[in-house]
Amino acid sequence: MFFSKMLIPTMREVPSEAEAISHKLMLRAGYVRQLATGLYIYLPLGWKVMKRINRILKEEMDAIGAQEVSLPIVHPAEIWQKTGRWDDIKEEMFRLKDRTDRDMCLGMTHEEIMTWLAAKEIRSYRDLPQMWYQIQTKLRDEARPKSGILRTREFIMKDSYSFDADDEGLDKSYQLHADAYHKIFSRCGLKFYQVESDTGMMGGATAHEFMAPSPAGEDDIVLCVSCCYAANVEVARSIPTPLKDLQWEYEEVYTPQKRTVKEASGFLKVEPPYFIKSLLLIASEGPVLVLVRGDQELHEKKLTKIIGAFRSASKEEILTTLGVEAGFIGPMGHKIRILADKSLKEGSYISGANKADHHVKGIRPGVHFNAEWHDLHTAKEGDYCPQCNASLKIKKAIEIGNIFKLGTKYSTSLNAVFLDKNGKEMPIIMGSYGIGPARIAAAAIEQNNDKDGIIWPSSIAPFDVEVIPLNVNDTRTMEVARSLYKELNNNGLDVLFDDRDERPGVKFKDADLIGIPVHVVIGEKSLKDNNIEIKIRSTKEGRKIPVDNALADIINVIHERANQ
Repeated sequence: MFFSKMLIPTMREVPSEAEAISHKLMLRAGYVRQLATGLYIYLPLGWKVMKRINRILKEEMDAIGAQEVSLPIVHPAEIWQKTGRWDDIKEEMFRLKDRTDRDMCLGMTHEEIMTWLAAKEIRSYRDLPQMWYQIQTKLRDEARPKSGILRTREFIMKDSYSFDADDEGLDKSYQLHADAYHKIFSRCGLKFYQVESDTGMMGGATAHEFMAPSPAGEDDIVLCVSCCYAANVEVARSIPTPLKDLQWEYEEVYTPQKRTVKEASGFLKVEPPYFIKSLLLIASEGPVLVLVRGDQELHEKKLTKIIGAFRSASKEEILTTLGVEAGFIGPMGHKIRILADKSLKEGSYISGANKADHHVKGIRPGVHFNAEWHDLHTAKEGDYCPQCNASLKIKKAIEIGNIFKLGTKYSTSLNAVFLDKNGKEMPIIMGSYGIGPARIAAAAIEQNNDKDGIIWPSSIAPFDVEVIPLNVNDTRTMEVARSLYKELNNNGLDVLFDDRDERPGVKFKDADLIGIPVHVVIGEKSLKDNNIEIKIRSTKEGRKIPVDNALADIINVIHERANQ
């Protein structure tokens, strides 16, 4: 492809609306343009990257026996109503009516439609297992589109679905997808982790996410420095730093207007871990008192799974329910449901005295209060691993894929059943598996860039090599350049030929910004010695090679880069 014939509208200035590095560079390098909030046009370079990623996705899905299908983007409401998600999803779903006033929606995911298809086509255990996938447009009325193509309202998704007769079959399908995902992300040149995750709106029993570490990530992942434990902070377990048992006597202490742990800790000169935060919450069942250690934060999703939706009690509700001012609540003497984090199960603590301007020192669980014990705290850096007791670290990460064991959540709702070996009707057991190709592209840029631009992994770069003749008006330069361009193409490589009549500095800046892995520079000065130059984008390393053996040397360098 000739540079002069291709739409590559590079920009020298950083766009003011861009925040993430990938967003800035994709705009500057001419990969995408924004149509409206959360809506992007992929320009030729950007679409070539997407096609390369999609090719890898298809190859690895086909390799595990998944079959490609294509489902509609517009869905009838009644299918979503049967699973309950028509009402559950709320504002994120794009809804519309057709000309007959029938409720419809734009598909944000395809569990319902895939299950509907399975219900029509699968009859017997002999039809199982099945794995179907598609690479399809999805639409979500995202509340806060941001970071370029990382969080958009329209996006492309590879989603696949497994259909099995039993849990053992689901386990196998799940592992096949997990293994395929490892191959996909490795082939795309990403650093990534497979982490435990929340099932969220998808439902089901088990889920994992694939996370690419990056400062641009919107998720926090918890990683053990020693073993393989990895989890999204939404579900992460941890062991807080153990405390000494200070053997305090049970006594009231005067703490005038010291309502928060920070205030009381500073006043009493006792570190926050030795305090109990007592939080009054209002759930559907009524008021619930929740206790966490003073240096920990309540994990709201963990608590929601135990008591359902809840909210914080107002000052008036605290006074009415517990007879104490906010800021001085203690766990002692209450006749409502009490839930406490497991880290409080042993030791001696300080908490509110259920009396204004006072705290109590020497509170002991099982002696001065009883509670239901649960994992309620949010894991944080410096906590200990629940598997091996080594230290935990936290990283920002971009979600690039997810896998879910759905079980029978959708098949039961949509009557997707089969006859087993005994002729008994059973619900199909399902799994769901997603990857965002655009997120792979953005994560690759976030992990591979420098001050000059993008550094693409070879497997997903828009071109394998860029040929850069420095003077298009020099006959010898252009003869060598055109000959190499033709030979490289004939050897199955995708080549960008910078045929523009521009200064060398302009060509080099654009080449670095666009980020093609290998540059072949052809200049009059080098040609006097019958040499040309190969430059590696990632290292800026350059070396001269003889023109006579240039083709073989260039191909070897490209293959070396591809295998790194």
